[in-house]
Amino acid sequence: MSEENEGLALYCVAMIPKDATASALQLARRVLEIESDAVRALIPRLDDRFLAAVSLILACKGRVIVSGIGKSGHVARKIASTLSSTGTPAYFVHPTEASHGDLGMIQRDDVFIGISYSGESDELLQIVPLVKRQGAKLVVIAGNAASSLAREANVFLDAAVAQEACPLNLAPTASTTAALALGDALAVALLDARGFSADDFARSHPGGSLGRKLLTHVSDVMRTGDAVPMVRAGATLADAVLEISRKGMGMTAVVDADQRLLGLFTDGDLRRAMERNADLRDRSVDSVMTRGPLTVRPDALAAEAVEIMERRKSTQLPVVDAAGRLVGALNIHDLFRAKIL
Repeated sequence: MSEENEGLALYCVAMIPKDATASALQLARRVLEIESDAVRALIPRLDDRFLAAVSLILACKGRVIVSGIGKSGHVARKIASTLSSTGTPAYFVHPTEASHGDLGMIQRDDVFIGISYSGESDELLQIVPLVKRQGAKLVVIAGNAASSLAREANVFLDAAVAQEACPLNLAPTASTTAALALGDALAVALLDARGFSADDFARSHPGGSLGRKLLTHVSDVMRTGDAVPMVRAGATLADAVLEISRKGMGMTAVVDADQRLLGLFTDGDLRRAMERNADLRDRSVDSVMTRGPLTVRPDALAAEAVEIMERRKSTQLPVVDAAGRLVGALNIHDLFRAKIL
């Protein structure tokens, strides 16, 4: 937080009467206690019914449809999104829209997940018979095992809570948190059962920072061709310094006739050589280069290159192929531009 914003926050706190501040903190802590207790209470309820829901969805040849009204509708949207991003194709259908035509999207090979804390939502109850008539399987997440929706379900998942976090025990708070957590539990269990990997996750998140880190390889961001600073073994220090200046990477690779990497000559190597010997005019780069430098392969993830640089406090890396030939060069600024950092 910036100093300006921190000052504003302190000013706002100072404007609240002390007794109101204490009350707000006490109430907020109570909300978190109630909601965490509600989620914790779900753990012993995960039984064969949960496994049956996982099995139904795994066997689903169609898609998973998640539906709910009001706050449960918002939870349903999030669960559908989480399922889709973790390997289980899913989408949200609004129950009211379903009864006005969107029901046509639901097919016999689908699994329908209905979310309603009371289990008596008229909008869902109106379409459930039609969903079942289509042949789709019904999973219900509700807080009442005796409710109309629970009785219609192929699988019922109990999301009952002892109380809402709302002081009036009215606003959906702990109940929506519990339903959301139960949906996450389903998504993660399905993810594991499908063998869904980090690469799979990245492919469904190509626009985000995680996707960039998991999908971007060194070959996608490295410098190639004439942009790679490089001199042959036996070159003079003057030639090496000129190459460093031309390519602007703070280093040059030193290679043999077959372009195999022999060493690396950096600004730091130059400074250290000057400290040891004032006259460098007749010295070759081989005598002062760093031998056996850190390298990275072109097929490595760019995130791996970041880890190497951070671990060795380096800002550049030569890129070599399996035979040790120089094929590119990578600078920390290249990673910044690619938004890997």
